[in-house]
Amino acid sequence: MTEARDDTDKPSGWRGSREVWLDAARAALIASGVDAVKIQPLASRLEIARTSFYWFFKDRKALLDALLDDWEAQNTGAFVAACDSFAETITEAILNLIAVFQDEARFSAQLDFAVRGWAHQSDAVAVRVHRADETRLDAIRAMFLRFGFGFDEADVRARTVYLTQIGYIAMQVREDQATRTARVPAYVQTFCGTIPSEVEMARFSAGLAAAHARADADRPDRAAPPAPASPSR
Repeated sequence: MTEARDDTDKPSGWRGSREVWLDAARAALIASGVDAVKIQPLASRLEIARTSFYWFFKDRKALLDALLDDWEAQNTGAFVAACDSFAETITEAILNLIAVFQDEARFSAQLDFAVRGWAHQSDAVAVRVHRADETRLDAIRAMFLRFGFGFDEADVRARTVYLTQIGYIAMQVREDQATRTARVPAYVQTFCGTIPSEVEMARFSAGLAAAHARADADRPDRAAPPAPASPSR
């Protein structure tokens, strides 16, 4: 069965889409944990017949697997892309990574927290989380190596960046934007030993403002829920 066979009349035959079901499952996972990701409650929330689910997923396990794939693609993908992105200096490179921590559209701290909670209930999920952590650490370490740090120092600095960030997520720390921005230069200096220039901070602030403006434009009728803060927040 494919989406091409989907009906367009929502009250009588609308089945949603794979993305609609996945978005609802993600929201349930974030709000209430993996035990809330069940077909009938999702169907009720979406006001779609339960049988419509099977047009897009074989069963609940397939939906859960898709959630994990989505988490890895979004959150781990954002880490790797940020670490690989162009930067003239190590301070600019770290600012690229900090920008990801502050952009919920690219990296969802709430989703990361929910998946880590799920890992406490599933050995298989714990394996995937561990694998994702190693991929992220590898990317940050490679970023430091690219700017001339020795392997041992790059490894420790990568762990300082990453484990601090994960600690903020685990503690669900929340800070206002002014506090987040004010702490950025000191965090960069802590992570790499050099404070960012005024020009680098100006570019960082402008990019972050643009990201927040896009996020506001994408959800004009609802405010975004506060996300767990990162060390840069």
